[in-house]
Order: sequence, then structure tokens, then C-alpha cells
Amino acid sequence: MDQSSFQVTAPNDPDPQWPEGYITVLREAGAKEKHIPYCLGWVRQFFALFPDRPRGYLGRTEIETFLSETARHPRISNWQIQQARDALELYFTNFRGISLDPREPESDTNHTNEPSYNSTQNLNQDKIYTMTDADVKGKETRDGSENKIAIAQRLAGKESSQGRETNGGEDSRERAIPFKKTGLCNWEVLEERLKDVLRIEHYAYTTEQSYIGWIKRFVAFHEWRKPSALSADDVNAFLKHLARDAQVASSTQNQALNAVVFLYRKVIKKEIGDFSDFPRARRGLRLPVVASREEIKAVLKRLEGREKLIGHLLYGTGMRVNECIKMRVQDVNFDQHCIIVRSGKGDKDRYVPLPKSLEPDLHEWLKRRIALYESDKAQNMHEVEVPFALARKYPHAPYEWGWQYVFPADNFSTDPRSGHVRRHHLDDQKIQRAVKVAVRQAGLTIRFTPHCFRHSFATHLLEAGQDIRTVQALLGHANVETTMIYTHVLNKGPMGVVSPVDTL
Repeated sequence: MDQSSFQVTAPNDPDPQWPEGYITVLREAGAKEKHIPYCLGWVRQFFALFPDRPRGYLGRTEIETFLSETARHPRISNWQIQQARDALELYFTNFRGISLDPREPESDTNHTNEPSYNSTQNLNQDKIYTMTDADVKGKETRDGSENKIAIAQRLAGKESSQGRETNGGEDSRERAIPFKKTGLCNWEVLEERLKDVLRIEHYAYTTEQSYIGWIKRFVAFHEWRKPSALSADDVNAFLKHLARDAQVASSTQNQALNAVVFLYRKVIKKEIGDFSDFPRARRGLRLPVVASREEIKAVLKRLEGREKLIGHLLYGTGMRVNECIKMRVQDVNFDQHCIIVRSGKGDKDRYVPLPKSLEPDLHEWLKRRIALYESDKAQNMHEVEVPFALARKYPHAPYEWGWQYVFPADNFSTDPRSGHVRRHHLDDQKIQRAVKVAVRQAGLTIRFTPHCFRHSFATHLLEAGQDIRTVQALLGHANVETTMIYTHVLNKGPMGVVSPVDTL
């Protein structure tokens, strides 16, 4: 959004038309159409925080309080705080005609250990993510001049029972700070250390993001105190909070515990107690969702183009979604009618069959793919990521046709680790959304996801009489007991029992 389009204060509107009038204000300020619903959401969340206060009596103090509250959510992006600020300022000044107090500059001292958010992006940001966690203090650039934001509340402190205090007739909603700021954790430094250790240990990028998110929630739960000053009781308190208050699933609770264990054992290198005594949630038995052949046909019939080919490959090979979209050109072997799955779950390779019925479509797709490769090559943008240190051992590998992704992304993007701008593989969300639409159009009521293709592949093979050890190898399971779960959904055993009511 163009900050110069912000008016100082529009004429007061005693009868504002919501949301039509506010949407008009957003468009005049230069907001993109796809971002307008998020701006409306910020305003609704803001007023939901102050349900008993007349809207005309809200102002700068309440905005800063709302931003501080919002910043506590896990994994929130820094630019989202700025987006919320712009949306609220536009609501008061340009839409309602209510003037706001200027933001007071924040002191440079006594805040070196607090987290920060940089408002480097605004309502014109191209990516929208789900609100979760963030840092508290920051600075923004408006009209070419950089000013520091006055934070109404510090992120670290939990809301006390006396959160509402009257000061001069106003609701300050200040937090009680139970410790000195000198004992706070410098999250930016800790995050960098976490990334270094995770990458040295060769953890997947998704695991890296998940662990960092959980560790950030753990530190924020304990009011941003340094993890080295915490004890085993503090870890137990966090886990109890997840199970009792947040009511997370057992797998989620165990993942959070694994992240905290990694923090202390690998990063801080401190023993704070016997982790075997910490409560690990019991995981119940969950049967996989398996679709019938008719349901598979109904979904595949409604997929189109690239997504249709990927759907056929998922059902025909049993690959996971991320294994399919990360497939390289050299991994497809038409002569031996197989595909090599590289670095699957657990960093293991395996072979899967290439269905003969899909070979013509895959040939045709690769012809279109090589045309895109040549187009990128003409722009000198044909570099692709190669695993580990192969780029140093084989300098030409990132630019060769064989290393290109079979299913590339539509646009170039910046690698979050190396910073290189190149064409990555297709985002798995593209497949998930396409399958979701196809399932809805087919009128299916089962919880069908792209992973159901893999479940159905294994189940239908077992129904056809394939040996379970063969199915285990095709799926890449380390233990046959994992593959045995598909025997629960066969048309045998409990499913083959004739109910007594059918004999009446």
C-alpha cells in the first residue's frame, strides 16, 4: 500500500457504511484485492478484543495493545503486524475520520534482548500466511523516514488477573512483568544457533521450521526467559499447557517435546533432567482413509493437466506427495519402467513401478518441460538446487537437464537457506487444493486428501494378492508392522464378517 495515500484525518463520518465504505478506502489507498479480506479480518479482530468499549473511544493505545497481543501467536510473520497497523490506521483516519495520537518514539536502551519485528512489508505483500507467533518490537519506514514503534505491552509478560487497570479514566491493560529485562532471551541469536545446528545435523527444512516454531513457543510461554535458566519443571509445565489448555493432538505434543529435547541436548548442551520421565502422549490407532476404485476414478476424472498426471502417479506408484514433486528428470527410467525415489522419508532411496499407461503422458509432459528449461536457460535462470555438496563436486550439475525437477514451480523464488533465486519444485499446496476441489465436485464424503492415493495403492495391492513384504518395499516402510495397518481395511477379517442383522 502506498503510504503517501494515507490522509491525516478524513472528515468525521457519523454513519459509516461497513464494510463497503471501508473497502472503498482500502482500494483508494492502493491495497490489492486479494488482501482486502485480510484487512477486514484485522479490524474485526481488533474490535473483538474490546467488546465493551465504544468504537469512537478507541485509539492509539488500544491499537498498540492489539498489535502486542497479536504478536504472541506462534510463527507470525513480521510484515503481518505492519499490515494490521495499516489496516487499523486506515479504518480510524480515512474511514471513520477519527484522529489518532502520533506514535511515540521508543527508547533505544533496555530493549536489546527483546525480540523485534521489522515492518519491511505492508498491505501490498504478495504472500499471506496464517497468523501465529511473532516478535514484539520493531521499526517501520513511512514517507521515507524511519521511526520506531511505541509498543503498548511487552510480548514476554503473561496477562495477569489485574490486566485491566484504570489510569485517568482509561483502560490501560498493562501486563505485570515478573522479572527484569536483563534475564530475557535474545531470540535472534538463539534462532541463528538453532538453524546452524539443524543444518549441520542435516534436518529437513520443514523439520527445521517446525522445531524453531515450537522452541519459540516454549521460550515465549516462559516469558522469554533464557532457556539455560529453565528447569525440568518448566518443560513439564509447557507440556501440560499443550495437553490441558491447548488440547493438541498426541503427535503434536510429542513433536513439541522432541523440539525442546533438541534445544537442550544439541544447542544448549545442558542436562536439565531425565527426559524419559516427561509425559509423552499416548498415540491411538488411526486407520488410513482408503478410497474405493470408483472413488479414485471420480477424483482423477475431475483433475486437469499437471495435477491430473501427478494424481495418477501418486495412485500408480504409492509415492508421497513431496516425493513426487521433488522427482528429477534423471529419476524416471522409461526403459526399466520404474522411478527412483531419492531421499524419501528417513533419507532412504527406493524403486517404485512406472505404470505403462502413464508413460505416453509423462513423455508428453517432459517435452513441455524441456521447452521451459530452454526458456530459462536463455535467461540464465536454469539453475536448480542439488543436494549437499554436489554443486562443488560437479559444478555443472545444477544447470544440467537431468537434475531439473519434473514438476517445477510456476515462478522463480528465493531459496530460504542459500538465498539463490531459481525455479524450485512445485508447491504441494497446489496438489492439495486441486484434489480438494475435485473431491468436492465428485460429491465424496470421505476425508480424501492426496495422501489417500498412497493408502489406496497399498490396500488395493494387498487385495489383489501381493505379498506384504513387496508392498513394504514399495512404500519404503522400515518396519513391516507399519505396512500391516493396511490389512485392517481389506475386505477380509472384520470387514468380511456377516452381521447378524443381515441374517434375519
